[in-house]
Amino acid sequence: MTFAIRKIDHVVLRVADMERAIRFYTEVLGCRLERSVEEYGLVQLRAGSGLIDLVDVAGRIGRQGGEAPAKTGRNVDHLALKVEPFDAKEILAHLKNHDVPHSELATRYGADGMGPSIYIEDPDGNTVELKGSPADDQPEG
Repeated sequence: MTFAIRKIDHVVLRVADMERAIRFYTEVLGCRLERSVEEYGLVQLRAGSGLIDLVDVAGRIGRQGGEAPAKTGRNVDHLALKVEPFDAKEILAHLKNHDVPHSELATRYGADGMGPSIYIEDPDGNTVELKGSPADDQPEG
């Protein structure tokens, strides 16, 4: 091979309500608006060293994907976001403050090995995993 994969560069999610999606990813998950390309119905959000691209299902790019994502027709299984520091109590309190339902805290395998994780859904039903490192402490229960 002449190349090696080093990280996930970006994930593109089709969304039904762009403003609602932007609020979720910026206010709940702390992403930062990087740029917007209205011609394509595209918004790019900085997520650590990578990007989460949101495309409006009614926009130029989004229409190519067909119907809007839903429980019966998702366009992505989930995306995992590495979270540092992973303080489960603080994360769970933050999610509760934003009325975001979540899975139980569990140990799951990821790019860095076994570590704590919590699953949530964005407003369009896309599953987002908040993933910690193997060294991160987990609360009991």
